[in-house]
Amino acid sequence: MDGVINGFSKLTKEQKIQWVADNFAQNPEDMARQLASWQHPDAAQQKILDGFTENALTNYPLPFSIAPNVMVNGKVYAVPMVIEESSVVAAASSAAKFWLNKGGFHAEVLGTVKLGQVHFRWHGDPKLLQQLFPELKATLFNSSNDLTTNMRNRGGGILDIQLIDFTAEEPGYYQIRASFETCDSMGANFINSVLERFGNTIEYFFDTRNDLSDRDRDVEVIMCILSNYTPNCVVRAWVECPVGELEDLARHAGLPGPEAVDRICTAVRIARLDPYRATTHNKGIFNGIDAVIMATGNDFRAIEACGHTYACRDGQYRSLSKAWVENGVFRFELELPLALGTVGGLTALHPLAKRSLEILGNPSARELMMIVAATGLAQNFAAVRSLVTTGIQSGHMKMHLTNILNHLGATDEQAAAAQVYFADQTVSFSAVRTFLQG
Repeated sequence: MDGVINGFSKLTKEQKIQWVADNFAQNPEDMARQLASWQHPDAAQQKILDGFTENALTNYPLPFSIAPNVMVNGKVYAVPMVIEESSVVAAASSAAKFWLNKGGFHAEVLGTVKLGQVHFRWHGDPKLLQQLFPELKATLFNSSNDLTTNMRNRGGGILDIQLIDFTAEEPGYYQIRASFETCDSMGANFINSVLERFGNTIEYFFDTRNDLSDRDRDVEVIMCILSNYTPNCVVRAWVECPVGELEDLARHAGLPGPEAVDRICTAVRIARLDPYRATTHNKGIFNGIDAVIMATGNDFRAIEACGHTYACRDGQYRSLSKAWVENGVFRFELELPLALGTVGGLTALHPLAKRSLEILGNPSARELMMIVAATGLAQNFAAVRSLVTTGIQSGHMKMHLTNILNHLGATDEQAAAAQVYFADQTVSFSAVRTFLQG
């Protein structure tokens, strides 16, 4: 069959590129040349990048940006952000500047506990398993001592081990749920290694018990894996200010400060009530969060999965942020789980991830949690403020103007003229094309 190949992973990179181009490109020579052109000029750096994945052909460039003036707990950061959506960095930067002389962002880490699970099947008497569990728990701790020594020396390790009975939902199904502290590392490999040791230990524990019947010795470990849902690895960020000091909140929209504050609070309450709005609302939060996660070499997919689960922890999907006025003080707050690391993994290997952490002052994992949450809150505040005042399309399309000009092949002179012309005009693809055609 056309397009089918055996042994693709064994080809050299050049051979992979050529095979893809020959089989799937309208112009094979042009595609092969373009894919090859995005290689890192430093061969050693390219080797590191290639090692991140299987069957790497080239690199996929994204802009590496900075949101300046992000004050968190009195310290000002220049926050690296990697994202392709044009208005995100501008919005976060605008919000950071707005709050800079109003105390900036405040943040606190509420917990740093990460979780892992061993899922197993056992069909004995549940009361017997409860009786055996204290001994099994001690055995699990002891069996993993060699794996946890270094983490314990850094102040982390296994915090607790619980037995959870799911037999009412699935016959014979039990779960070992372990909680971990991984300090400044993301800890995924550490946790999974410990859990797989747990799985082996559980099998050995039952198999070697002479005081159990054959039926009670029969245990089946289904899988051992960390959970990306970490509801006790949580950070809170907020901004607050007397309403009377917020007259500049929406001056450009002709709204007095108190009215703009009321609209913001109402918009956030709507996102608490309506899952359709909450989904888009939280997507805006993750616009800011994901961009910093990407820049620092953390796992944005795990962060998003966890955040969305947390958003529906009471049974309905809701906004991750809140806004209210109490005793004349406006407060805009974000709380979400962020399981991050600043050592190991991509943070130590990706050249720009290392630079990102350097720009941030080489923060601890706890400090990075607060920076990321503050950036997500900045993005959320900017988006909601725009939505309830001028609308988002005006600013978004002006930021998008550069992309439209590039798509239409505008010269530098045409682009400069277009930026002037569309400063007070509605931006659309057709309007820009008409302008360029003269």
